[in-house]
Amino acid sequence: MEMVKNSVGLSREYIIHPGETLSEVLEDRGMTQRELAVRTGMTEKHISTVIRGQKGISAAFAKKLEYALGIETAFWMNLQSIYDREILEFEELNNITDKEISVLNHLKEVIKYWISLGWLDEKSNQTSLVLELRKKFCISNLLDIPKISFSGAFRAQKKNINIDAYVLFAWQRMCELLTQNINVAEQVNIGKLRSKIPEIKQVMFVSEKQIQKKLTAIFSECGIAFQIVRNFKGAPVQGFIKRTGEGESLILCMTLRQKFMDIFWFTLFHEIAHILNGDTKQEFIDFDSVSGEIEQRADKMAGEFLINTNDYKTFVNSKEYNHSLGIKNFAKSQNVKEFIIQGRLMNDKIIPWKARPRYDWT
Repeated sequence: MEMVKNSVGLSREYIIHPGETLSEVLEDRGMTQRELAVRTGMTEKHISTVIRGQKGISAAFAKKLEYALGIETAFWMNLQSIYDREILEFEELNNITDKEISVLNHLKEVIKYWISLGWLDEKSNQTSLVLELRKKFCISNLLDIPKISFSGAFRAQKKNINIDAYVLFAWQRMCELLTQNINVAEQVNIGKLRSKIPEIKQVMFVSEKQIQKKLTAIFSECGIAFQIVRNFKGAPVQGFIKRTGEGESLILCMTLRQKFMDIFWFTLFHEIAHILNGDTKQEFIDFDSVSGEIEQRADKMAGEFLINTNDYKTFVNSKEYNHSLGIKNFAKSQNVKEFIIQGRLMNDKIIPWKARPRYDWT
């Protein structure tokens, strides 16, 4: 397997073994290796191998050096720790394969965005980026990402050429990182979430810039860390729900792939429906193109949250949708914006498709 050569970080010759420091101390004090061997109770050969950098300073030897030289154990152990870490970093950098480097090609868009967030160093070269991403992804080798188990929905989408396991993993990790500092109630409160539906609907009437803030505050009360997250090509995802490692709170993230206002709100209530229906035992990735009983049930509930089914049937039968005032009045009666009614009518093929309002933010 071909290895990538690089010159990032310390050069090998500049990594100082603690034996060099020990040698300098002996020279300054005019003490021979033989005398140190006597003072520490170690063999002269052991002292020599440490000074030549062929052996490290153990905790036991560090304590003996404290007695013999009056220099604290912690000093020697710290020198050894720094040396070990620098050697490890040097070896890591010089043992990254071309294959692992190639993963960066999948993540070009993600890397660019993460640099803008300050999560990655824009001056990093490829080998440094691999190490940075290993830390962000909590994985020792980027090539192992596809081996990590995703949701059933992902497995069902494997034939979809638009899905890239690396990008999807990065997007999911981004959701976790963006929500980790949101303060939420310790446990998900399903009853409170259900009671908050009217309040959540009311948020569609505030300014665009306030939507994220308002929704985050409402969901936080219910034990849910909410975030609208940028989408990337290769991860055709509309939502991500996951139980956190501590307590019983949830992460709920959404993308705004098409930016259509009606789709955003329907998708939001679709994700809420998944939570209320108990579809999120551990982790749930909601793909745009996945269908099935679980998705249909969530769709039905989301539609009912936004527009009362019986009221909608009466409205359609009345033909009031043929003029703007009829749509406006019906939207008001359902406590939603007009674009919700128009989107539903277009989706049901009752009125022809036309331009729909979009959100400017991503």
